[in-house]
Amino acid sequence: MQWFKTRELKGKQEVFDPLRKKYVSLTPEEEVRQLTLHHLIEELNYPAGLIAVEYSLRLHELVKRCDIVVFSPETKPVMIVECKSRHITINQAVLDQATRYNISLQVKYLLLTNGLKQYIILMSDESYPYSFLDSIPDYQTLLNEKN
Repeated sequence: MQWFKTRELKGKQEVFDPLRKKYVSLTPEEEVRQLTLHHLIEELNYPAGLIAVEYSLRLHELVKRCDIVVFSPETKPVMIVECKSRHITINQAVLDQATRYNISLQVKYLLLTNGLKQYIILMSDESYPYSFLDSIPDYQTLLNEKN
């Protein structure tokens, strides 16, 4: 998979997204998204074919988009990834955004990143709704922990 292929079009930088198979505007958030995708696929063995970028979902009457959603081989969502540009602090508002998306998707993992910091969160059915993990699990571990 070819990563970080860029071009300039009409004075604007674009990057080729190998999952969406098209050039997209190289915004600060898109840079973080591409770096995160590269890490998940190339280093943690997440299958590219089971990852959706800018995944649309309905939340009440609104249509929202998750930056990245990872699916199981049975196409069940297992992780939501929320990417922010480097200058955005990962805070409670970002966590709240991802947990709102999770109302619809019901995943076990949330990954929040701005490229400088990342938080991997394991959602729970227990009384305390989540816990923070030390690192992003590889894909096989993610699947083993999903139930």
